[in-house]
Amino acid sequence: MTAPGMPPQARMMQMITGYWITQVVHAVAELKIADHLAESSLTLDEIAALTGVEADTMLRLLRACASQGLVAYDDGRFVSTPLLETLREGVPGSFRDIAIVHGSPGHWLSWGRFPDAVRAGEPQTTAALGSDIWTYFQSQPQEWERFTNSMTELTDGLSREIGALLDTTGLTTAVDVGGANGALLHPLLKANPGLRGIVFDLPTVEATAVAEAEKAGLGDRCTFTGGSFFDSVPEGDLFLLKAVLHNWDDESCVEILTNCRKALRPGGRVVVVEMPLGPVGEPGFAPLLDLGMLAVNAGRERDLDQYDALFRAAGLRRAEITATSSPQSLIHAVAE
Repeated sequence: MTAPGMPPQARMMQMITGYWITQVVHAVAELKIADHLAESSLTLDEIAALTGVEADTMLRLLRACASQGLVAYDDGRFVSTPLLETLREGVPGSFRDIAIVHGSPGHWLSWGRFPDAVRAGEPQTTAALGSDIWTYFQSQPQEWERFTNSMTELTDGLSREIGALLDTTGLTTAVDVGGANGALLHPLLKANPGLRGIVFDLPTVEATAVAEAEKAGLGDRCTFTGGSFFDSVPEGDLFLLKAVLHNWDDESCVEILTNCRKALRPGGRVVVVEMPLGPVGEPGFAPLLDLGMLAVNAGRERDLDQYDALFRAAGLRRAEITATSSPQSLIHAVAE
């Protein structure tokens, strides 16, 4: 939609050059400018020295940042802004790793072939990267680490909210399927001392998951099991699948959900945390994320009818849906 008072051509120019902003933010995140300005304002020369960037080039970058509200400029010194604060490293609410991931080759080069993906109806990551995105990440450990960290950044605030929204009374075992570092489980375990948690993911993330559980003081109740959710999952009363199903095609999703159904104890439930598509024309992030799935991997976003079809094929049915303060919802499913 065109912003009020903005001619269509001006709005279109914003859209056409949107990728410039992506790389500006990527550079700012990589150079840790938010961290350098966190404590006090700095001169151009001070920022240049801290980042190792020539002063004239840094001025060009900071001028563009100031035009976008990333920094402010006052009496010869550059000052942080609330927007820039979201790129600080290791602080609650940070999007630093997200900014780096989306400007890095795995996503960036894949999006570069997006028209081909639309024509083919499938990602062109093999043409862009030489393999599918998951195989590519295995060969690029630093980019993979950034990607997993970015998922944690997206989960951080939502995990606490889900911990308050989900009633685990009477449950004994919650399994976070594809849970990476287990951040989604920790608030649930803290809210229910009688609950045990299992992080289920590929063996490569075990060390991180175990370390995070110890850090949260949950090492005795939050354990790790390595494996593939296409083979089987550990038995439990509650299965959490956050941003898992949207990575896969329908057949793969049914396989994952069927394995959860097989391991689900009587009276248990599966909670899918995703961003359901609304009616065509409804404003929101989900339609763009759906194209992100088309550009980078074989997944997709789905509406509730499509999730219902997946559940039925796996021997489950939707019981309820719980909205969150984010675009993501908790879609509850129980055994048929």
